[in-house]
Amino acid sequence: MASFTLTPPPVWPDRRLEFLHGARDTVPLLLGAAPFGLIFGALAAGSALGSSGALAMSALVFAGSAQFIALSLLGSGTSGLIVVFTTLVVNLRHVLYSASLQPQVARLPQRWRLLLAFWLTDETYAVVYHRYARDDGAPFKHWYTAGSGAIMYANWLGWTAAGVWLGQASPALAHLGLEFALVATFVGIVVPLLRDAPSIAASLSAAAVALLARDLPYKLSLLAAAFAGVLVGVWLDARAAARSPKPDGGESPR
Repeated sequence: MASFTLTPPPVWPDRRLEFLHGARDTVPLLLGAAPFGLIFGALAAGSALGSSGALAMSALVFAGSAQFIALSLLGSGTSGLIVVFTTLVVNLRHVLYSASLQPQVARLPQRWRLLLAFWLTDETYAVVYHRYARDDGAPFKHWYTAGSGAIMYANWLGWTAAGVWLGQASPALAHLGLEFALVATFVGIVVPLLRDAPSIAASLSAAAVALLARDLPYKLSLLAAAFAGVLVGVWLDARAAARSPKPDGGESPR
């Protein structure tokens, strides 16, 4: 009589473990946002927003670069319409983030999609991207995303509050140049993802366009750089796919 063995079912992390793992994997990135939150809190507390306005903006907007730009524009008396348009342009990169994650979250209830969209930041996207890249069939990956977003959100609120308090005690805090830590964090996020020619070419193209277009108003250089990087990456991916062997051993038509 033939013998056989049953394959044990896969062991997936439960909701709680996914949440904790998402928070744990985001911890190294929290330090990069800390000086950014400190400086924003210090600047906003000394502006027309005041302490309450600074905390409210971090709680309701939760977008570091957009908050700084909005604060600068409001301080110069810019109209509300221009403030909204400019911050929208700066945050358009999140449309690209959302598009790449859409297949993973499309079946989630709307309440989940809204929460994860609000918590989506550059740091969280980098962490979650690696998690979704592991095709292990785990059913609770959205809890991993929630863990990453929750700890980054709490971190941002905490450092904003610290900046409000310290800014009142030491106004010179806003002029220490601590914002460089955010640049270093983004470099640490992007470089490990550059593993093939399309991604490297896309990043270099985006960097070149950002430098060439840096004098455009309303931070349009960021939008131009993002689209340039996307176009170059998609074009090179399409070329690579066209050259890849077909199942019968030939090459795909060009």
